[in-house]
Amino acid sequence: MLTVLGRQTSINVRKVLWTAAELGLAYELDERWGTTRDLSEPEFLALNPSAQMPVLSDGDVVLFESNAVCRYLAGRYGEGAIWPFDPAARAKIDQWMEWQSATLNPVWSDAFLGLVRRPETYVGREDAIAASAERWNRLMLVLERELSGRPFAAGDSFTLADIVLGLSVHRWRSTPISHPPAPNLTAYMERLRHRPAFDTVSPPDMA
Repeated sequence: MLTVLGRQTSINVRKVLWTAAELGLAYELDERWGTTRDLSEPEFLALNPSAQMPVLSDGDVVLFESNAVCRYLAGRYGEGAIWPFDPAARAKIDQWMEWQSATLNPVWSDAFLGLVRRPETYVGREDAIAASAERWNRLMLVLERELSGRPFAAGDSFTLADIVLGLSVHRWRSTPISHPPAPNLTAYMERLRHRPAFDTVSPPDMA
């Protein structure tokens, strides 16, 4: 049995849960970490020294970093279904997963934290929030243009790239900022919502 450590309201935990659901994998979700138990406890740090969720336990295999966990699950159990064996096709998927984590993720934090999480540290930081929203919109329009003429991020078929990008679009659309018109992203999300496994990402974005 796979065990996923982390709360379901975390976007990175939901990447892993969605991947497992697409592959038809049973798992146990241990939501104590990040709720009733602190990620800085030695027991958790022994699994992930960065004190971040999720962590995957699969027998003797223990992994952290959500995109790496998703690749592991698809590579071990997916038989090429959402992460194909062909190196060129796989690299196309990987490039969008890397874009999501390295290019897109860093720009949204001020807007999301300031408008959704609303910690006291964001009081009076309206300029930082507005700048983050502007950069976020600009990058989402990159994806809007890329989805013109194809149904999914890496081509005609649903892949791991659509799990991480779909969650990113979901977060963007649910954050109360002014969104530019993006018909391709709207249609993209409708395609993703019709997948049965999408139910695993239904909780609102909270982390």
